[in-house]
Amino acid sequence: MGLADFFKRKKQPSYDSTNIRVTDLDVGFVFEYDLESWEVQACFEYDWGDNFYTQEFKIFNGAKTMFLAVEDDDEVYLSISEKIKTRQLGEEVHESLLGKQKAPASFEYQGKKYFMDKESPGFFNDVAKGDEWIEFISWDYEDESGEFVICIEQWDEQEFEASAGKRIKEFEISNILPKEITN
Repeated sequence: MGLADFFKRKKQPSYDSTNIRVTDLDVGFVFEYDLESWEVQACFEYDWGDNFYTQEFKIFNGAKTMFLAVEDDDEVYLSISEKIKTRQLGEEVHESLLGKQKAPASFEYQGKKYFMDKESPGFFNDVAKGDEWIEFISWDYEDESGEFVICIEQWDEQEFEASAGKRIKEFEISNILPKEITN
């Protein structure tokens, strides 16, 4: 093997290629969920302090964009959601956010009652942009069953985003295929 061959070698993946898990996802990976194929288009990191990090992946199935949140804390917790407008959560929620800059303790959305689970200040990083961490506050809600979730995020004094979705199990994500690894 010559010097030129050394530089042509492929990078070794950072995961076990015989057992790819949802925690190994990265941009370009493809997987199946709910009888559809999804491609990871972007990767985001969240720093919640005390050396605790979570990831979120922007995924696309050819027609719809969703977000897959991955928390690996002794066991893997997953949720899949889509962006919604904060005013879809109701006039009372929207006014509370804009007027008081405070998220309500509970509210109704699409026939379900949601309760605040936690308020978490943190930092957000779009991995593709490097180390550009942005401070924000997140309010997580869940319904009485704990299956359906809503997240409201405050990015600036008057800038709010929301997403609605549900918790899923790791086995619901299958046939994970990595992007081609090249040097």
